Amino acid sequence: MDLPLVLGFLLALFSLAGGFVLDGGHVGALFKYTAAIIVFGGTIGATTISYSLNELKNVPKLFKIALFPKEMEPAQVIDLIVSLADEARREGLLYLENRLEEIDDPFLRKGIQLVVDGTDPDLVRSIMEVELYAIEERHHIGSSIFESAGGYAPTMGIIGTVMGLVHVLGNMNDPNSLGPAIAVAFMATLYGIASANILWLPVAAKLANLSKKESHLRQLMIEGIVSLQAGYNPLLIRERLSAFLNPAKRGRDRDNEKE
Repeated sequence: MDLPLVLGFLLALFSLAGGFVLDGGHVGALFKYTAAIIVFGGTIGATTISYSLNELKNVPKLFKIALFPKEMEPAQVIDLIVSLADEARREGLLYLENRLEEIDDPFLRKGIQLVVDGTDPDLVRSIMEVELYAIEERHHIGSSIFESAGGYAPTMGIIGTVMGLVHVLGNMNDPNSLGPAIAVAFMATLYGIASANILWLPVAAKLANLSKKESHLRQLMIEGIVSLQAGYNPLLIRERLSAFLNPAKRGRDRDNEKE
């Protein structure tokens, strides 16, 4: 489970509720199911209009990815590619076919398969870059669904508040009830703004961040596959791919090699 996402959400939620209570409010006053129906129902409905069914059916999967991200370590990928390059230099590129089943990542496995099949190097790079572009487009659609929800939610909150005020102003027989009724009306605005800023937009940002990291890793794989096919020395391949690591990690790797 992604602890920063869960802890961040809980911290934001408890900070808002805690500040309200410390200021003399009551937690029960924050729960109004009618406002929740208007805001969340309206937000989900408006978002549904904006996308196709095939795109929307991936929303549960996207929540799962945000909560349980499976991130590959670039250093481990570099070690694997260097190992494959070493075997290819000793046994030939066709020998790598024996290692295909051991490669869990479909993207890397496809690239190595193209190399084993004797595909032209320029065509290998072109095919893998097109594959990467398609992956990035799918990821962009996924994060944009939550961005759209984050844009609609505050507006739905305002709509809910206006509807509540229309109801209040239409029933002004009891002036003493105006205060509580207006407070309830403004709960919709609170739900809209809060849900946008502690749920929809943060999840969208999380998915976008994961997508950038994956794209970075895929670019590393492409460079590794092309270098392997060109027959570069494994040490040179490691040095070339180490450029994708952050400087601190790069330094630790060099220290480990010296040891």
